[in-house]
Amino acid sequence: MSNPQQLRYSKEHEWLSAAEDGVSTVGITEHAANALGDVVFVQLPEVGDTVSAGETCGELESTKSVSDLYSPVSGEVTEVNEDVVNDPALVNSAPFEGGWLFKVRVAEEPADLLSAAEYDAFVAG
Repeated sequence: MSNPQQLRYSKEHEWLSAAEDGVSTVGITEHAANALGDVVFVQLPEVGDTVSAGETCGELESTKSVSDLYSPVSGEVTEVNEDVVNDPALVNSAPFEGGWLFKVRVAEEPADLLSAAEYDAFVAG
């Protein structure tokens, strides 16, 4: 499994893109998607919601379990991926592309986000 080098990762298995005009994209990693199994329902924060780094902001339900979704940063949600809401399987089939979850205007970014290499070591850990 190869995690994109340009992204940063949380220990809760979310990824974060570099901010463009202060807005970053959030999704879950391929590792998390595989661990969940087939995702059948996604509950995302609403546009305009404030999310906090390390706090629950939604949930993912699979055929195996229900898992909390955590925000890797603090900020305001600017967009949610309606494609994932309508077709949760995108989380499994394209976690780094079409399966992104939401976009956030970053107010504060924690210092403990991991590089791709650090995340790979954490998962192998």
